[in-house]
Amino acid sequence: MPLLLLDLDNTLIDRDAAFRGAVTAFLAGHALPPHDVEWVMALDASGYTPRHEVARAMGSRYGVGQEAVRSFLDRGAADRVVLDGPTRTALGRAVTGGWTLAIVTNGRTAQQEAKIRNTGLDQLTHGWVVSEAVGHKKPAPEIFHAAAAAVGSTLDAAWVIGDSPHADIGGAAAIGAHSVWVSAGRPWPGTLHRPTRSFSDAASAIESVVRTPL
Repeated sequence: MPLLLLDLDNTLIDRDAAFRGAVTAFLAGHALPPHDVEWVMALDASGYTPRHEVARAMGSRYGVGQEAVRSFLDRGAADRVVLDGPTRTALGRAVTGGWTLAIVTNGRTAQQEAKIRNTGLDQLTHGWVVSEAVGHKKPAPEIFHAAAAAVGSTLDAAWVIGDSPHADIGGAAAIGAHSVWVSAGRPWPGTLHRPTRSFSDAASAIESVVRTPL
């Protein structure tokens, strides 16, 4: 069975939308300026800023205890993520079509696994790896090899789908895999290794791979 390696945040799920909702609730709950949502979003940088740096900056700006900030960072977005219908349908078609599905995500294990379970992705895929658990982050080849091993597969003829030119598409190039970039309407950064294909959303990206002859 061919292997399809799937990014989680801002690919299968709209992590930034969930995080924005969590920020809005946090600010309201602590009587903080609602317009600061944009400051927190910029600080967060779609989850790429290390969590301890976000916690420290928010604690310093707002004078809120670190326990409250860390609780927000640990659970806020994870409690709000959703899996949209088209992506759910596309994943089902991939499985029916004979593909093995593995989620490959950078981040902390507890938080990322909460997202996977809260959205039902644990029931729609064959397995996953989280960078914290395996000690390697995308685009390192080791995390992709770990994902293949986790679902009893190999990287031969594998495809990678993700939104990050560096972590996902660069990672695919490093392991010699085909790739699909989930662009969300962004232009491709010209200096990086180009993906095999690109689509604006995950459902279309998955469907394009499912239609690829095995």
